[in-house]
Amino acid sequence: MVKIAVDLMGGDNAPEEIETGVLKAVEEDASLEVKVFGTKGSYTGQHPRIEFIEVTEKIESEDDPVRSVRRKKDSSLVRTAEAVKDGEAAACLSAGNTGALMSAGLFVVGRIKGIERPAIGTLLPSVDGAGMMLLDMGANADNKPEHLAQFAMMADIYMRDIDGRDNPSIGLVNNGSEKNKGSELTKEAYQLLNESGMNFTGNFETRDILSGKVDVAVADGFTGNVILKTIEGTASALMGEIQDVFLKNTKNKLAAMALKNDFKSVKDLLDYRQYGGAPLLGLNGNVLKAHGSSDSVAMVSALRQAKRMAESDTVNKIKERIEESS
Repeated sequence: MVKIAVDLMGGDNAPEEIETGVLKAVEEDASLEVKVFGTKGSYTGQHPRIEFIEVTEKIESEDDPVRSVRRKKDSSLVRTAEAVKDGEAAACLSAGNTGALMSAGLFVVGRIKGIERPAIGTLLPSVDGAGMMLLDMGANADNKPEHLAQFAMMADIYMRDIDGRDNPSIGLVNNGSEKNKGSELTKEAYQLLNESGMNFTGNFETRDILSGKVDVAVADGFTGNVILKTIEGTASALMGEIQDVFLKNTKNKLAAMALKNDFKSVKDLLDYRQYGGAPLLGLNGNVLKAHGSSDSVAMVSALRQAKRMAESDTVNKIKERIEESS
């Protein structure tokens, strides 16, 4: 059995959609157990492999991350992190305040010795169906070249252990493919990655972000977050425009019926709900962030991802790689 701690109160659709997703996930996987943390009356389900733990506080999306973690010690988010620290759960998952989850990860679970900055890695779709990881997604607004090199190292291990890729290719997000392009940050990071021994393929332009050209794309947290939000906004607008075209008249509606399955495959490709939770790499435990707008479908995917991470040895392998390089 693998036990996952879940923040029932985090996210735009909490607690109802979170609860529904948890119930679906345990029905789907007989080897999954879940500890859900929520305020009184937030959990209405009943399942022998789901344990409800009542808390008295909730961290809101607008709360200051550091202050809320320090002051709201009995919040659902902080208690899930404590479950990982105390060994009561193999991983924790929240769709709540990203900054607060990272703060809880740092202050409660702790950082791996030698890791200067943890990073949020997000799995993105690609046209070849394999998907790719982009990091950092906003855990750090400002970075040093050494941080980007460590991000790449952690993603390399994650993609090998959890996604089963033998020799993941790594690209450095930049404003051109030439090695002398970019800021001082990317130029210095390029040199470190080029000497790292990993499968570094050079600079990576954002126009190729969904191409499947690389397995891992590395960026500073500000850039990575902008890329993610741009993709989400573009995908939403594009799908809305396509839907409007298909509903425009009877002829288009008939065409839409004929292309229904093909249209669904495109929609699924751009659907964040299919790609699970975003791991907070560099922490001394398995902590994952689900999308803030997660519904029950997204939560099932995120719990699958959390279980795979919990069953892997990613944290210890990151520790070993750090020791080898020190």
